[in-house]
Amino acid sequence: MNEPATTITGNLTADPELRFTPTGRAVAAFTIASTPRYPNRDTGQWQDGETWFLRCSAWADLGENIAASLSRGAAVVATGRLRCRTWEDKDGGKRTTVELTIDDLGPSLRRATAKITKTTREHPNGDSTTPAQNNDPWTTTPTADAATQTPAELPGNPPF
Repeated sequence: MNEPATTITGNLTADPELRFTPTGRAVAAFTIASTPRYPNRDTGQWQDGETWFLRCSAWADLGENIAASLSRGAAVVATGRLRCRTWEDKDGGKRTTVELTIDDLGPSLRRATAKITKTTREHPNGDSTTPAQNNDPWTTTPTADAATQTPAELPGNPPF
């Protein structure tokens, strides 16, 4: 896909709302408010620009982590892909909005501190519908006959 990627800083306007699709996939929906500031050359003071509000969605484990970790007023830094969505309102008028599909989000540490708690991934690739399977040969215990095998015969090794 060729969607523009962007980073935004701002504050959550409400607690993230966590929902689940009919297939069980988690999605967190929330809004980030961002007010740009710039120096006024005439007064030498900082001046607030117009606040804008960006609707965001985060899927799977990321969405669940956001809903469990952040709340209204939290200062955040978000990266994601901008998407334009068009629909018809009840009067038949065409409406358009820009939304951000979150790829990564964290608390802004400019005016706050955070304690990070690492979660264990229960599902591969952040997919909340498929249980993880450990097929990684580097994390499995070798079999008893592994001591008699040459390195090329061990599972997970390249055939050269």
